[in-house]
Amino acid sequence: MDDLIISMKSIGFTEYESKVFLAAMQGKLMSASEIAEAARIRRTDVYKVLNKFVETGICNAIETNSITKYEVIEPEIVFDKFEKKLILESQKKSRLLKETLEKVKPLYRSKAEKNQNNVVNVELIRGFNQHREVKFIELLKNARKEILFMVQPEYFTSEEVDEISLGFFKKGGIIKSIYQAGEEFKYKTNEGWVNGSLKDLIRIVENFERLGEKARITDDRVPNITIFDREIVFININDKTVPRHNEADIIIRTGDFANSMKAVFDAFWEKSKSVKEYKKSLKNLKLRENEKK
Repeated sequence: MDDLIISMKSIGFTEYESKVFLAAMQGKLMSASEIAEAARIRRTDVYKVLNKFVETGICNAIETNSITKYEVIEPEIVFDKFEKKLILESQKKSRLLKETLEKVKPLYRSKAEKNQNNVVNVELIRGFNQHREVKFIELLKNARKEILFMVQPEYFTSEEVDEISLGFFKKGGIIKSIYQAGEEFKYKTNEGWVNGSLKDLIRIVENFERLGEKARITDDRVPNITIFDREIVFININDKTVPRHNEADIIIRTGDFANSMKAVFDAFWEKSKSVKEYKKSLKNLKLRENEKK
């Protein structure tokens, strides 16, 4: 019975209402005293609940020659009332949420231009949460001309170029990426996370190239860094010894540092291979291994 009371409280009944309802529904015509005894709560509290039940149509009050008795309506009807009430409340909250959002949106960064001196050049985002991803997406959306990626395989997220990247290509933006080769990595598909191989990595990068990205592959270990318009650097700190809730990203908003990281990117780019060259090197390696056998 305790579990049932907990379930009823979760859909909107109070504890007393749950006890009175369960006690009354097991009988037929019951007096307040009988319900109080069955529910094991004071009769004065039972009267308050029963009056509310009568007002909301959960039970009927039936006058007899001596006392008033109460009869709970069929559970299907009662719970149908609750379902409709919950739907209406949900719709109301949804409308209120949208209305509040429209009022809040104009305030977002409305005073940013007046407070340019408060701009944070270095930002540390700690924790395993969606806020880190949101910050990265925000930087992607605000990029104007160029995005440079250095990607470690364990951070490869999606097989498809998303709408943000496609929009960036359409307005003339350049995306150059260096992918660190790896035999084991995970990437996201419509079905969820999938274990990938080096063969999958090559296939995915080829798909990115067809859509406009300039890409290379390297066997060297690269830092997990993204450079936006040579002005902002997003660094993901990859340390497997650190618990996930202590993982961190760093955003550095200085042109000098961004250009220094661009020089690092260029150095890796020169040492990396195009997809065609990388596939050829793998083929040659396989031939040499076969010759040794």
